Amino acid sequence: MRKMATLHDNINTIKGIGEKRALAFARLGVYTLYDLLSFFPRRYEDRSVIVPITEAADGIPCCISAVVADEPRLSRIRRGMELVKFRVFDSSGTADITYFNQSWMKNNICRGEEYIFYGKVDTRGQRRSMTNPVFEKAGNRGGVTGNIVPVYRLSRALTQKNVLQSVKAGLEACSGQLPEPIPEEILTRLGLADVKYAYENVHFPTDFQALARARRRLVFEELFLLACAMQRRRTDHTEKKGLRYQMPEPERFYASLPFSPTGAQKRAVRDALEDLTSGRAMNRLLQGDVGSGKTLCAAALAWATAQNGYVTAFMAPTEILAEQHTGTLRALLSPFGMRVEKLTGSMTAKEKRQIRDSLERREIDVLVGTHALLTENVTYPGLGLVVTDEQHRFGVGQRAALAGKNEDAHVLVMSATPIPRTLALIIYGDLDVSILDELPPGRQSVDTFAVDSRYRERLNRFILRQAEVGHQVFVVCPAVEENEEENLLHLKSAEAHAEELRAVFPSLRIGCVHGRMKPKEKEAVMEAFSHGETDVLVSTTVIEVGVDIPNATLMIVENAERFGLSQLHQLRGRVGRGKDKSYCVLVSDTRNEESKARLNVLCETGDGFRIAEEDLRLRGPGDFFGARQHGLPEMHVADLGADTAILKAAKAEADALFERDPLLTHPSHAALRQRIEGMLQAGSITLN
Repeated sequence: MRKMATLHDNINTIKGIGEKRALAFARLGVYTLYDLLSFFPRRYEDRSVIVPITEAADGIPCCISAVVADEPRLSRIRRGMELVKFRVFDSSGTADITYFNQSWMKNNICRGEEYIFYGKVDTRGQRRSMTNPVFEKAGNRGGVTGNIVPVYRLSRALTQKNVLQSVKAGLEACSGQLPEPIPEEILTRLGLADVKYAYENVHFPTDFQALARARRRLVFEELFLLACAMQRRRTDHTEKKGLRYQMPEPERFYASLPFSPTGAQKRAVRDALEDLTSGRAMNRLLQGDVGSGKTLCAAALAWATAQNGYVTAFMAPTEILAEQHTGTLRALLSPFGMRVEKLTGSMTAKEKRQIRDSLERREIDVLVGTHALLTENVTYPGLGLVVTDEQHRFGVGQRAALAGKNEDAHVLVMSATPIPRTLALIIYGDLDVSILDELPPGRQSVDTFAVDSRYRERLNRFILRQAEVGHQVFVVCPAVEENEEENLLHLKSAEAHAEELRAVFPSLRIGCVHGRMKPKEKEAVMEAFSHGETDVLVSTTVIEVGVDIPNATLMIVENAERFGLSQLHQLRGRVGRGKDKSYCVLVSDTRNEESKARLNVLCETGDGFRIAEEDLRLRGPGDFFGARQHGLPEMHVADLGADTAILKAAKAEADALFERDPLLTHPSHAALRQRIEGMLQAGSITLN
């Protein structure tokens, strides 16, 4: 007697999956029957409605029910190319059917028989045709037509039919064993389908209403589990002990400044100081638009750290940014006699040794650097605070390595990449978040324009005018790799465009920087631009997070439609940092109306959070960061851009549940606890 299959069994335990097919599924990450049942369709084809031939829309897949009018004809066009052709008709008209390299169709289709054909109808004048449609006899409807058909991702050696058969067999074997991680009271309160119904109807929906109900439940489950896992991590962080500071008086620090901090800066500092004096480890995100004053907040916390006798380590993504932060922090902290030094990879061995020695003797209060801060031979006696700037630029392991220099150290992560508040609910669920939503006095708005290449001559005159009055210009091009596909060759490449500009402006000093250059070469080009030795810098997005150059007053982005709104907003933030009026010009010849509307959002607002919300709605979360680097698990059903209402509901339910049962010890929460522990142990949640 054959043993009953379980969700944890290998997929080859069910009929129809041999070694070869199991290997093909493994390429898609499907190993167990639970993996197979959770291998959700990527889209659906509506083959349930039959359309008269003459009413079929051009190029839109549909079903027609038609009678074969003549005997199928087999033609050999050339070696390796065979065609089977025949004509079909219904009460409204006729269509020509063609199959390529499927000679057996000649004997599978019978004149006078009625079939259901599914495919795209090509309309040319009065003639209609279909190429390689799927079909079945009208009397057998319900196999490949007559229903809603799921479409799955495939790997080599797998067809849609293979996957459909395998998923169907898997559901028949063990859909009744699927665990229910959502507590019963939540299912009832929100009217969510049970787990068995959801899995069966997401794969084989009886109608679109059933599919919508199944998907809503699965989206909620995915986001609810993620929110619960982040709550669990937040509980762990809350319980983690940290250095207990004595509360300093921040007004002493503010009194040393030549300007008054914004209300948002003061609130962020106050919240962080409460963390530092609580006895638990601070794990706070400081998020604010470009120029909102995050470095000042970090300086205030470094000052508080020094007041308590501890050292601050400040990690920046590039050497030139580390240099900039070193200068800024020295200016802010030198009135208190604090010593700020830097440690970067390009320093000589002697310079590095001197810094390490000074650090060990506790002569340095703040050490700013790049990845050089992480090396094993750098020790931090009395490390109290770890700050990472542009934290999405660092992998999780790098941040953990720096914080690991002292397990009790507090952590502040800073980002100028606006994350929509809806997405931040999930991404930063285990972090305390401070948002700087005010710009300091004197920070200018940047006038932004979207133009096409017809404005090229006017734009060139504008570049020359800016350079003639002593200002500098950024020109950003899409990163075009050497093996770029032919249809992308119209994009501007940094190197080629730099050469074009040198020909147009022989009197200007034009530099070029891109990702294929060696780090030292990039640093040298950026250094020259920073020191005013270059008039125009042509680059890829390597300058998206870059140096503070107050003299740069014009940002030009070529092929702007190729960038996300948040990325364009970051690029725009490279100008407008000085006293002179600044501009951003988005150049695009796109005819796509949605792309034009996206670019107009940049022209209408400078609010990074509004832009981020729009970007999330239009493009999904991928534009903000690489999901794998950030530790955000891949979404199998949920669309973080479209499912924001469900996301908020899932977060609210997770918060309420953890308020009642923070350790999930109630028997009704056992399945939920098991799923969350599995996610955390598997490393699918690796944030911070």
